[in-house]
Formats: sequence, structure tokens, C-alpha cells
Amino acid sequence: MSTKFDVIILGTGNAGMAAAGLAREAGKTVAMVESGDVGGTCALRGCVPKKVLVAAAQILDSISRANTHHIKVQAPKLDWPALIAREQGFTKGVPDEFKGSLERRGIILIEGEARFVGRNEIVVGDAQYSADKIVIATGSITLTLPIPGWEHTITSDDILTLSDQPDSLTFIGGGVIAMEFSHVFARAGTQVTILEAMPQLLPRMDKDVVDRLREESERLGIEFVTGVQINEIAPDGDQFVVRYEKDGETLENRASQIANGTGRVPNVAGLDLDAGGIDHDKGRIAVSEHLSSLSNPSVYVAGDALWNTAQLSPVATYEGRIVGHNLLHGDSQTPDYASIPSAIYTVPAMASVGMSVAEAEKSGLDFDVKINDMTSWRSARTYAETAAFAKVLVEKSTGRILGAHLLGHGAEEVIHLFATAMKTGLSSSDLASNVFAYPTFSSDLKYLV
Repeated sequence: MSTKFDVIILGTGNAGMAAAGLAREAGKTVAMVESGDVGGTCALRGCVPKKVLVAAAQILDSISRANTHHIKVQAPKLDWPALIAREQGFTKGVPDEFKGSLERRGIILIEGEARFVGRNEIVVGDAQYSADKIVIATGSITLTLPIPGWEHTITSDDILTLSDQPDSLTFIGGGVIAMEFSHVFARAGTQVTILEAMPQLLPRMDKDVVDRLREESERLGIEFVTGVQINEIAPDGDQFVVRYEKDGETLENRASQIANGTGRVPNVAGLDLDAGGIDHDKGRIAVSEHLSSLSNPSVYVAGDALWNTAQLSPVATYEGRIVGHNLLHGDSQTPDYASIPSAIYTVPAMASVGMSVAEAEKSGLDFDVKINDMTSWRSARTYAETAAFAKVLVEKSTGRILGAHLLGHGAEEVIHLFATAMKTGLSSSDLASNVFAYPTFSSDLKYLV
């Protein structure tokens, strides 16, 4: 016999919580299914704990520039085990907090692995459940590659519990996770190497900004090898050896730890999507513009379970709210990602919003590209910034901001000014005429547009 709900949500991360909250507020009976810790990746294994490590790297960066400010300091030494203990303190008790929140709101929590057994039915263990609407918000998992010895790699989850700081660390893949953690480890004194299959790091980001981030990373001692093919990972005494090909030559890299930096993919493999009548291509669920399954409109998808949208916690929350609205009121809302900013928390940070040059050209727009290296500006020199760069796209006829791509200079904060301007229709002249507190990085915005 099947237990019936109005809405069943698979996953208790940002996307699932957002959809569940709206459905419950509307008086719907709601159940959430979770196979792991309640709370999702961001709170437990992603944004929040990672930022604790990044904050330590930012402090080390500030100390490294103390001499410029005529401050005499001894060489700092990071207590890595204590830092990991501090980071884990941010996640301790979080699942219980989420469970309490669900209980107070009358949302039923079902713990276990879910799989579809019909278009509107799932099983969890030996129990069967049905609902008018089902939301797939199961998040993402680390991508694995069919490389001999891949089992020797550690994941970002493992890094967050790594009690001993490695002397050397090699990332296979130069994605966001690899770039962020590489800056933490390099500033802590670990020798870091990144082996990337593509010719360019972070290919979805603006190349000029990425190139400057790479230069800054290399200044820290991070080694990059792009355009490689990984052949094997094998133990070698107390280290591991990575054998790879580069330009037809077979090379080796040795490190104390090998980390998976290849990125993440939707966590849907165990759901038996076929049994739910959900069309997909190797886990890539086909969805409508309203985020419902094309083949089973009673099923919605949000967050990292979507394969073609940014894997960012604010995006997951945004998509969860849209799904929550649509399952309550019919498919009347569609997501608009044009003005949603993103940031990569290297040190310095890189941030982006809107179109790249290639995207603007493909759209047939007539625009100016305003490029500024701010390292010689007073604001940058005040803080001894070693990397400060901006690339802004402005439509010629309207002054509309089409995109902004920043490195350093408060990028992770300043990008929100560009995003707000794009969302509200402020032109470049509107931004430039605004009065900012001075001296601040934000006050330099008028020179970037």
C-alpha cells in the first residue's frame, strides 16, 4: 500500500528546501526524502565549510603583504589540523537543525534511498509513496573517470576532513573546486600541481580573466599542465605517481595526495528514471523551460540535479522557488539566469555575471569591451593588490551592461553592483553617476563602465 502526499521532494539541499517551503506554506502535504545527511552539499560539504578554509587563505595572503605596509611579522605557520577542526565545527549539528526545522513546519522526513516505480510513485526501502508532484533535487556527486588507479584520488569531501596537510598535492582537473582549494593549500605551504585535459583552465569563464588568475596562481608556486591525457595513477612508496601524456610525450608527476578536480555531475543514477517515465540521456534529464520533465510533467527538477545550469547554491534556491511556484500554480514561471552572478573563491577571487564576448557577438549585439588592469590604481596599491582586473561589456546604443568579469579588487562583492544594474535595467551612465563611499573598491566602478 502506498502512502500519499501532495508533494514529494527528493533531496534536502537548497533546491529541495526552497520548493518544500513554498508547498508547505500553501497547505500541501509534503514529504522530503534524504539518503545522506539532511541539509545538502552547500551547508555540509560545500560553500560553508569551504569558505572557512578560504578565509584562512585570505588571512595568509594579507600577512604575506605585511612588509608593503611596513609591518614586521614572523613567517606564519598554519595549524592545519586545528583549521580542519574549526571548519568541521561549522557543520556540527547542522543536520539536526534542519530536521528540527522540517518537523516544526510539518514536513515529513523520509530517510533512505529513493527510486521511481511509477510516474508518480517511489519506494524507499520497503515502503512505497506516491504524490501528485515529485521534485528531483538530489544534488550532484563527484565525477569519476575510467582511469586505472582512480580509486587513489580523494574528493573535495575528503579534503574537508583531511587532518594532515600534505607536502604535495596534485589535482586531476582544473575546475572550480581545484582552483579554490589549490589557493588554500599553496598559501599553507603545500606544493600544488594541476593537470588539466583542456587547453584552457575554466573554459566557461572569460579567458582574459582566467589568464590573469593563472599568472597569479603561478606566482604562488602552483604548477599548471594543460592539454594532458591521464593514463594511470599508482602508489609509489609514501606517494602516488600520475602518468600522463603531453604533446606526445609520456611524463610523470608525484605527490603525497591526488585529488579529483574534474567537477560534479547530477546525482540521479540510482533513481531509476526510466521507471518514472522520465526521459534522460545518461542521467541528463530533459526538462521544459518551466523545469518539469518533458516526458512526465508531474516531475520537476531543480538545483545540481539539472545538468545544464550553474552548480551554485543560490541558483539551486532560485530554481527551487520557481519549481515550488509552478507545481502550485501551473507552469507560469521560467528561470532567467542572465543577471545571476557567480564567484570563484580563489585568493584573489574571480567573479562574473552576464555574457562573455563570444556570447554577445553570437547574439549580434553592438557593444564596447572596456578592459582595465587596476594594479597601478591607488585603491589597489593601498592594499598592495597583486592582481586586479576588470572586463565589462556595454551595449553601444543603450549603455546596457551585458556582462562583467572581474578578478581581485573586491570582485566577489563588486560583482553584485553589476548584477543589480543588469537586473533593474540601470545603464552604464546610471552606474557611473552614482555616489559611492570613498575610498572603496566599489567607488572604482565608475571607471570600469
